[in-house]
Order: sequence, then C-alpha cells, then structure tokens
Amino acid sequence: MTDLAGKHLVLGLTGGIACYKAAELCRGLVKAGAEVQVVMTMDAARFITPVTMQALSGRPVFDSTWDAREPNHMPHINLSRAADAVLIAPASADFIAKLAQGRADDLLSLLCLARPIARVPLLVAPAMNREMWAHPATQRNMAQLAADGGVLLGVGSGWQACGETGDGRMLEPPELLEDVIAFFAPKPLAGRRVLVTAGPTYEAIDPVRGITNRSSGKMGFAIARAAREAGAEVTLVAGPVALPTPRGTTRIDVGSAREMLAAVQHHADAADVFIATAAVADWRPDAAAEQKIKKDGSGRAPALAFVENPDILATVASSPRAQSGALFCVGFAAESQDLAANAAAKRERKGVPLLVGNIGPATFGHDDNTLLLVDAHGAHELPRAPKLELARELIAEIVRRAFA
Repeated sequence: MTDLAGKHLVLGLTGGIACYKAAELCRGLVKAGAEVQVVMTMDAARFITPVTMQALSGRPVFDSTWDAREPNHMPHINLSRAADAVLIAPASADFIAKLAQGRADDLLSLLCLARPIARVPLLVAPAMNREMWAHPATQRNMAQLAADGGVLLGVGSGWQACGETGDGRMLEPPELLEDVIAFFAPKPLAGRRVLVTAGPTYEAIDPVRGITNRSSGKMGFAIARAAREAGAEVTLVAGPVALPTPRGTTRIDVGSAREMLAAVQHHADAADVFIATAAVADWRPDAAAEQKIKKDGSGRAPALAFVENPDILATVASSPRAQSGALFCVGFAAESQDLAANAAAKRERKGVPLLVGNIGPATFGHDDNTLLLVDAHGAHELPRAPKLELARELIAEIVRRAFA
C-alpha cells in the first residue's frame, strides 16, 4: 500500500482517551507509505507514551519547544517546514480553542501557528464528550478554524469513555486514514456528481425466500470511494450488502431491482456520471407470496411465474441527458464465459459509451478483480489487481473519456 508514498506528515496528539486510537492511525499512515513525525502535548503523554508512538512511527517523538535535538532550538519551525500536512488526532476541545484563537503555549500549538498555511494544510480530528462537542463555544471555534483554512474531519457517534452516548468520538483510524488519502488525491472530478450502483438485488419469493446473486458490492463500493477521492460528490445506491459506507459518500440502501431503478431515476437528473456496477436480477417472481410457501409432501416444487425486471442501465442510457452527452453512462457485465464477445454485445444493446466486463465467479466476494474495458474502438484489459486500485484506474479512464 503506497497511497501516501513521499508524504511527510506531522501527527499531533492532544490530551484525551482517544490517544489510544492514534497508535493504530500512526501505524496505518506508515503502512500507506507516509513518513510520520509525532508531536505530543504533555497531556497526551498521560494517555499514551512517547515510546509507543516512537516505535510505531520509527522516529523520535517531540513534545517540548525547548528540545535540544534541534541545533537552532526551533522545532516549531523545522518540523512544520518539513511537513506536507499537520494532522491533529485527537484534537481536544481545548486545543481546538487554541487553534481558533491563535494561542501557542506548547510545541504543537506553536507548530500549527508557525506552519506556512499556503503550503502546509491543517487537518483536525476532534475528540471530546458529547456535551463539549455540542457547546456553542466549541462550534464557534470549529467554524473559525474552518474559516481560517483548517480541514475538519468530523466526529463519530456512539458510546463514549465517560459512559455517555452521542456525537464527539474521534473517527476510527481506518476512517481517518481514508480521509487523509482522499485529501491528497488529485481532484479531476471536483464539482462533478457521480451516481454509482453496487451489490446484488433481492427479489422476494415469499417473506423468507428470494432470488439474488453472489455479488458482494466490493467493486461498486471501491468505485464510489475512488470517485470521492477524485473530488466528486458521490451518491451510492446499494443493494443488500454488509459493507461500510465509503467516507464522504451518500448511501441509499435498496432491496429489489424496482427499488434500485426508482432511486437511480431520482438522482440521475443531477448526475454527470452514472456507473451501473450492481448485479441486478434479470427476473423476479410475478407475485410474491404473502406467507412462507410450505412443502406439501408431494416432492414437487410449487410453480412460480417470472417476469423480467426493468433494465436500469438501458433506461438511464436512453434518457435525454444521456443521449445529449450531459450524463456519461458506464455499464458492467458479469459474465461466466466469452467475456469479450458478451461484453461488446451488451455495450451495443445498452447503448453506452463504455462497458466494463468481468467474470462473475472469479470476482464475486473477492478483494481483487480483472476488468475488460469495452468501447466503440475495441477492448482493453486492466490486469488483476485490488479492486480499489482498479476503481481508481477506471475513474481515470472515465475522466479522460468524458471530461478531457
């Protein structure tokens, strides 16, 4: 994983129980290729030791303005000038107040104030009790910090160490890592809206049975994340899958193909790109039974009548916006054989400029994939790689084709 290769980050820790999460975050940043320089306040050292953070970062920890290791006794200048960004995680309510007011009474706050603001961004991950978070003074300080150019990464909600439940928890390390990676990614889709479908659909036979498929939704969720990294405003319409929502995206959960079509049509008019990754069931029972269908002892299955589901991709691709080029449509084909021929035929049938093919049994549930990009000029294969890597390559292809 090299998403942050070449990046030098100052990771600042302030006093709070969420310091235990900073250890995992530091490890994640390092694994992503970043050089991490930890700077701690004295209060932070009451919750986690500098020895721990030094072991995880591989660099000596700084905690004093008067650190004698710096020949000029100016660690606040030296550390900030070497950084590509300063990330404060956790950021206590008191430290956020310092940042908003420009106070600098320790190394970390002094470093933040002294950093070249045009070149070294400040990312802030708040962590505090729910009442502290909701207090007008904290919200006022957050607004001032944002107005001064700080990047606020938000908070989580749930059980807190004090025993209360609500907003104010520091985001989990994987969430923060995803946000940091997205922050540094190029933004070719800034100002664009991307609509993505993902996962299977579920067509009920009766209240406990239904028709579905093995799609895990991983490819579609990776595409939603990659589009968000590229700066897009992303809406993700997801079938029944057990995956966390990619950071910064709007998720709409649906069950059946008809529910997915309704959600897609509601958002397609505002989208610039539609990526139909979902493995939509082609058929559904004509009518779902109101109660569970029981065995009758005859050994014979009950007769079921099926009707064809609406074609979501073809419906959107035939819309006036898609036909005029205002909406760039991308389809997916999960095949079991003859991928190139079937994908090319599907692209023609659906009337889309780009269709992405893969072998369903070889990708459903897996973390990697192989994609075949099919357009009017032929086919081009993206070799097997992690799905997020392929998603980023696909987004780059879409940008080149739709907005270059």
